[in-house]
Amino acid sequence: MPHLFINQNIEMETKAAIRGGEFLLKEVSVDEVFIPEEFDEEQQMIAESCVDFVETEVAPHFNDLDEHAEGLMASLLKKAGELGLLGISIPEELDGFGQSFLTSMKANESIGSAYSFSVAFMAHTGIGTLPILYYGNDEQHQKYIPDLATGEKLAAYCLTEPNAGSDANAGKTKAVLTEDGKHYIMNGQKMWITNGGFADTLTVFAKIDNDRVLSAFIVEADWEGITMNPEEHKMGIKGSSTRQIFFNDVKVPVENLLGRRGEGFRIALNILHIGRIKLGATVIGGMRRAINNSVTYANERKQFNMFLSEFGAIKHKMAEQIIKMFSTESAVYRASKDMQDTIEGFKTEGKTYGQANIEGVAEYEPECAMLKVFGSESLDYIVDEMVQIYGGMGFSAEAPADRSYRDSRINRIFEGTNEINRLIAVDATMKKGMKHKIDLFEAANEILNNLDKLESVNVTEGDYYESKHAYVNNLKKAVLMLLPVIQDTFKRQLVHEEEVMMNISDMMMNLYLLESTLLRVEKMDKHNMKSDISLYKDILDVFTQDMTAEIYKSGFDAIGSFAEGEKKDSLTNALHTLTKSYSVNVKEARRRISAKLIDDGVYKF
Repeated sequence: MPHLFINQNIEMETKAAIRGGEFLLKEVSVDEVFIPEEFDEEQQMIAESCVDFVETEVAPHFNDLDEHAEGLMASLLKKAGELGLLGISIPEELDGFGQSFLTSMKANESIGSAYSFSVAFMAHTGIGTLPILYYGNDEQHQKYIPDLATGEKLAAYCLTEPNAGSDANAGKTKAVLTEDGKHYIMNGQKMWITNGGFADTLTVFAKIDNDRVLSAFIVEADWEGITMNPEEHKMGIKGSSTRQIFFNDVKVPVENLLGRRGEGFRIALNILHIGRIKLGATVIGGMRRAINNSVTYANERKQFNMFLSEFGAIKHKMAEQIIKMFSTESAVYRASKDMQDTIEGFKTEGKTYGQANIEGVAEYEPECAMLKVFGSESLDYIVDEMVQIYGGMGFSAEAPADRSYRDSRINRIFEGTNEINRLIAVDATMKKGMKHKIDLFEAANEILNNLDKLESVNVTEGDYYESKHAYVNNLKKAVLMLLPVIQDTFKRQLVHEEEVMMNISDMMMNLYLLESTLLRVEKMDKHNMKSDISLYKDILDVFTQDMTAEIYKSGFDAIGSFAEGEKKDSLTNALHTLTKSYSVNVKEARRRISAKLIDDGVYKF
């Protein structure tokens, strides 16, 4: 296999600044976070190699991929494998390049602009390969991983069934052990299987005998008894192969059980954590392509003898596109570095490669869920405004807005719907508190018991960043004070109060994105990374005003949904105090932000 990359060991800290969900409790300094401007030369080279591959090998075939040109998607994936792109994060001893978690995230972003190809790529390198890599034994590693790393074999992940979507454990596929104990006889049906039409290696989830929980198996697609329906006709990602797969008395060798019996549901959940944070990076690539297309058209199209980019309404849209991408980048790579540091820490403690990666990402379950939600919804906003900037041409299938718009929508369903992920973010955080993994309720009750002592931020005191951190700390208090209240109010019925849970989730999510953006801008300023830092302060100012308003509304809605009388008044007054902010001239700030995009002609923030 040709080595496209020079593998250099990058020295990393092995202790993350905070644990998962702990951002609500601790103030993090700029020197404890990673920002995108810190990617090193090798990481940038890997990212550029991915971008070059997309633009030279994939982009010319976007239309052909959507038409399902015979063998095209599989051939492009194999070509990516020949260049080493499928094995970036796979250990060197298994024919990969052994790059870090953070580097693999940057590579995912770079592939993320490739529409249907990015879906096939992520399915192969993520949910297709990682269950075997993280849970497989040495024999399974040697048999399957090198071929998956090089593209000799392609992978798919078979979890969803007609009656088992978000409730994966409701699956009916069964695997019955033969009398001689050498095989499992598998019967069942899987649907929405990405890469199903050409995958060679399948990770299939089924229940052994009469088990109530799933187990996982490595199944080879050419085994007797496996059949498929024709390709699904989909709203978007039309080039992605999506098939139903049927297993009819398929003989699976017992040595192809993946992990332990009954561990399938845990495998599925842990792989989904990884899929969520990786999707958060992947959508950034889609954002970049959509923003670049938007500004190109706005700079070329004239109406009323003016370029579209000269109109204030269009400048507003483009500035919002930039802010959403910038903030998503800030949070995704902050979280990714925390995960990487935790993974490295687990390795030094003696955990296996698979255990370290699984537990390192699972530690940040709330962040994975939130970034999947924010990233997918931000991309949806960006591509929707791209259609609007194109106007009538945006509704034409001949313009690039069409494919961006259609292909974006699936991301709010992939890796668990955004509704499920919102609930996960709150539930996982509260469980960490109840298990005393983080001091969540201790901090929350301290705030709740001193509501009358809370104060708004005085903008005249302290410098620019001190004021911003004071705002963020007050917003943390606004979230924290509600957690013990909703727990005490609803107790075990809280799981049924999804509207309130999602209000709290949105508060947490917007807070994490805001703090991440603040830390990024502050670090850029502290280390003189940008000569035009005032533009990045504009981004932060607008985002602060928007997020503060959204956090207030989510909190106000939540309080109104369960509190009455004095409790309602007390909580509402505290929320108002904690979310009180000062107004900035967002119109002029957005105009300055969009001016850079208009002048550069591409996203260069």
